[in-house]
Amino acid sequence: MTSPLPSAAVPSAAPAAPALPRALARLLSLDDFEAAARRRLPRPIFGYIAGAAEDNQSLRSNRQAFARYAFAPRVLVDVSRRTQRTELFGRRYESPFGIAPMGISALSAYRGDIVLARAARAQGIPAILSGTSLIPLEEVIREAPGTWFQAYLPGDPQRIDALVERARRAGYETLVLTVDIPVSANRENNVRTGFSTPLKPSLRLAWDGITRPRWLAGTFLRTLLAHGMPHFENSFATRGAPIVSASVLRDFTARDHLSWEHVARIRRQWPGTLIIKGILHPRDAALARQHGADGVIVSNHGGRQLDGAISPLRALPAVVSAAGGMTVMMDSGIRRGGDVLKALALGARYVFVGRPFNYAAAVGGEAGVSHAIGLLRAEVDRNMAMLGINDIREMNADLLAREALETD
Repeated sequence: MTSPLPSAAVPSAAPAAPALPRALARLLSLDDFEAAARRRLPRPIFGYIAGAAEDNQSLRSNRQAFARYAFAPRVLVDVSRRTQRTELFGRRYESPFGIAPMGISALSAYRGDIVLARAARAQGIPAILSGTSLIPLEEVIREAPGTWFQAYLPGDPQRIDALVERARRAGYETLVLTVDIPVSANRENNVRTGFSTPLKPSLRLAWDGITRPRWLAGTFLRTLLAHGMPHFENSFATRGAPIVSASVLRDFTARDHLSWEHVARIRRQWPGTLIIKGILHPRDAALARQHGADGVIVSNHGGRQLDGAISPLRALPAVVSAAGGMTVMMDSGIRRGGDVLKALALGARYVFVGRPFNYAAAVGGEAGVSHAIGLLRAEVDRNMAMLGINDIREMNADLLAREALETD
């Protein structure tokens, strides 16, 4: 079931980029934002964003999967009419990629969730607000209509119903259920970098903040003065616990009994577009379709949940085959325009990018995110020309060749 927004909800054309500050002009790729964010953010905050689960096998595999495919371009094709505009659930977007949901973004950038959503809207792409965000979902959609909302389902039906109703009343049209977290992951990297949930004040944490004065003044202290101690705002229908409260752990448990029956319950209640995120097995794609989902996002949570899980790019063709025409999207591991196009060639209708846009917000606020979007958009456009295609819909498996790597 889809619920398209009017055409005015998304800009009809990406605006021209303003002159860049010198610090941003030096950043030439999405990976450049990671290095810049490492210098700006306290070690625990950067470690939380950058890290994954256990031995980082899935994190590495997500990137390595793209190297398994090479392009087979066509030449002497008139590519002067290139467009990467994409239709998705009744909306038109300016590029085939959007911003993935990322928790606690308001700790890495001042009002980070709003920064990401506003930049996405201005550039004509979707952003997904995380259920573990620190800014109320009502504020975010007021600033950026058309934003999607991602929910981690609470543990009981009454809380699920109330959260879904809250999102509906706020004006969200697209609900993304993330379903790959029955229990919390083993995030050893968080322990090693000093990040904890709840966030525990300590001399080490204080030192990490003091040694990053721009972050301390521009993000953390500014947030405290203007908005008070951050809370988890969107886990339930009511305000959640502050980030320093011991009750945070309790709020994120009791999900191990959730099942497809809960999805069916939400489908009966939710009038808009319903997407299931965290699909890797083709049978689950078929079940999502049977339970009324409008689409799925093939994802291993950026390597942050089950270490050793298959990379979404490798899982993609089988999921597309099982989806029966349902819209299939993908996230995890995308860093270049070529990655976007490889995912589309293997059957994804759309892709989402997470960590790099978080870094961009930390480094340059809304201007940083817009710059990152522009870099990725330019790479997609350039690669389309070199591949010999004018429309993003022309990207298919005929333009790819399987590489035999030593890791196979």
